[in-house]
Amino acid sequence: MTEAERQKRALDDPDLQRVLEELLARDENITARAVTRHHPTLKAASSITRSPARSALLTQYQQRQAEFRRWQRRLSHQAVAKTAAALADKDLRITTLENQVKLLASSHLAMIKVVGELGGFSKWAAFYEHYSAARKQLEALGALQAASIKPLPPNSPPPAEP
Repeated sequence: MTEAERQKRALDDPDLQRVLEELLARDENITARAVTRHHPTLKAASSITRSPARSALLTQYQQRQAEFRRWQRRLSHQAVAKTAAALADKDLRITTLENQVKLLASSHLAMIKVVGELGGFSKWAAFYEHYSAARKQLEALGALQAASIKPLPPNSPPPAEP
């Protein structure tokens, strides 16, 4: 058998190609020993390393595996970076929304106090009468004034207005 025939036969070995593809798909280290462990007829690593055609095929698959692993590392780093950036954006958004809620609550509290001081609190309360859930939330936020009403003693003069 000539060297050319031996190389052609080595390249035509479907079992060798199948084993190399399986190792590549499983991301198992591609070595001559690993191939012989899974190959049905090759029993020694030297059967691969001594044959120039088989050795070249092994090298080709090792290079493909190295390239796949480079891409996997690159993608995982990019995914981590993208996830970290998205998380930072979400944290910033949450902080912004929390600040907006605080601002709205304090401005509404100020508005309710002004309305109450001007004597329009009963109108405001009548408006929110149908919105009991909203009133409860405002009470929970401390946005409604809690005032106790004390009756004036009988026969007392009305308080002087400033």
